[in-house]
Amino acid sequence: MSKFLKLGVGLLLVLGLVGASVWVFQSPQSDGLARGTLTALQADANSNNFSRATAIRDFVWPDDHGPHNDFQTEWWYYTGNLQDPTGRHFGYQFTIFRRALTLDAPPLTQSDMAFNQIYFAHFALTDSAGNDHVAFEKYSRSAAGLAGAVAEPFQVFIEDWSITGVDQQSAKNVRIKAAQGDYAIDLSLEASKPIVLQGDHGLSRKSTEMGNASYYYSITRMRTQGKVRGKSGEFDVQGNSWMDREWSTSALSNNAVGWDWFAIQLDDGRDLTLGWIRNKDGSLDSTWGGSLVAADGSSRRVLGEDFQATVLETWRSPRTNAEYPIKWKIVFPKDDLTLEIAARIPDQEMNLNQLYWEGATTINGTQAGKPLSGVGYLELTGYGGKKTRGKE
Repeated sequence: MSKFLKLGVGLLLVLGLVGASVWVFQSPQSDGLARGTLTALQADANSNNFSRATAIRDFVWPDDHGPHNDFQTEWWYYTGNLQDPTGRHFGYQFTIFRRALTLDAPPLTQSDMAFNQIYFAHFALTDSAGNDHVAFEKYSRSAAGLAGAVAEPFQVFIEDWSITGVDQQSAKNVRIKAAQGDYAIDLSLEASKPIVLQGDHGLSRKSTEMGNASYYYSITRMRTQGKVRGKSGEFDVQGNSWMDREWSTSALSNNAVGWDWFAIQLDDGRDLTLGWIRNKDGSLDSTWGGSLVAADGSSRRVLGEDFQATVLETWRSPRTNAEYPIKWKIVFPKDDLTLEIAARIPDQEMNLNQLYWEGATTINGTQAGKPLSGVGYLELTGYGGKKTRGKE
């Protein structure tokens, strides 16, 4: 998710685990989820014994598609831009997160309801023609078969929301299923490009401080087909998805307030990841950047110095009062490349226990005077606002 999540132990306050046989219960921290943003998902004082992303490592598949319980936090993230046969556009986001409470597993003498891992998930669907965006979440414990992750055969699940490997191809060929009320997705994804290691050979630094980093890889283009269901009915769809995998035990620097992150799929077959962290003084942390993946799957790293970003338009949420930049101009001077990224619809706010904006975008631009177009996803965190119980 090219995201840098911070998870406070206050997460337990929203899990509704009353009556569970919890192996260990940490005391809530004042800077936990009460802050209501993804930047509140923070490594805390209980994280000292967990592993940290400090050096380049070898990635091993299928093992790395599965959980890394020696790290405190990780996620499996998918987004996609899809169309029905008439060209009607749908965007979706589906992410499952794992959070460890302690490093050691519960003793075998504990009941099958004992746990030391929490899983939670976000599911969102955008119907551009219907000007409709909905977002839902689930929380559960890694006990009694309620939630979990396995590398081989690949599966990550929370109750009936799941990501499941197909035909022994692990995370390169998966089926995603989620449903809530009138809304649902049932999608089959197959990688059409190889895995890309983000950052420095998969080590994605989020500040200059040692250990403020994640291990991060992506599949930037996955052929997708299946069904989506919304308030306007059920639709057969196809298109492309994007997958991100990250794990870490880390924290943003004290000067950081949030981040902006872009997933861009151009119609000429290239894919672009971009991200930066915003500081309190208005500056951008230069350690993030992104990657440019060619149509043949080869890739090169993009540094913060390689591009310039300008906000063209903002949207203020009537529910939370957060103001988000939903239209951007990004220029790559050395490549003679200019892109404009615009939200499909303004209101794609994720008004959940973590407050942020995540939504489908359109891409238009030029390179050396030749027109470009494409689709993408944009994530915006740390823009203020206050969670409400309004539109989901």
